[in-house]
Amino acid sequence: MPMKFTEMSLPGVVLIEPDVFKDDRGFFMETHHQKKYAREGIKKVFVQDNYSHSQKGVIRGLHYQLRHPQDKLVYVITGEIFDVAVDIRHGSPTFGKWVGTLLSAENKCQIFVPEGFAHGFCILSETADVLYKCTDFYSPGDELGVLWSDPTIGIDWSVEAPILSPKDSQYPGLKEISEDLLPSYKL
Repeated sequence: MPMKFTEMSLPGVVLIEPDVFKDDRGFFMETHHQKKYAREGIKKVFVQDNYSHSQKGVIRGLHYQLRHPQDKLVYVITGEIFDVAVDIRHGSPTFGKWVGTLLSAENKCQIFVPEGFAHGFCILSETADVLYKCTDFYSPGDELGVLWSDPTIGIDWSVEAPILSPKDSQYPGLKEISEDLLPSYKL
């Protein structure tokens, strides 16, 4: 199957189905190829790779950085997650809207989440290993977030008893965040 890039319902958020070459030994795939991704509009340079291992029911997010915004390319190497991007760009016509997709070791799909979106994911399998590339470095003093369960956003995480970090459980709702702490919408 040839590599496929599909823009999701929020402009800029892209689902990527990479080429996977299978044979009796297993499979091979490129997890990123700068020229191929650039041809499809993803021209960013990734400077940091992150690796997360989590157990079932863990929700990580919804995170963003304001002064050091990050585009993210997310994929799963073991297990399955529900991955979410929320448009938090002040002035955007899709402000507060979200999109989610299943990423798994089985489907090998990726999601590109552009800057200006809060990002998070929930572990659906017993455990999951998630890798994501970022276009800027993690900046602890610039880490911000939106409450995972914000009712004005209304994400259906499909988990009964979520496991959260203290930080993630205490972020404010989107309407409680002042405009100066949100990215601006740029045409």
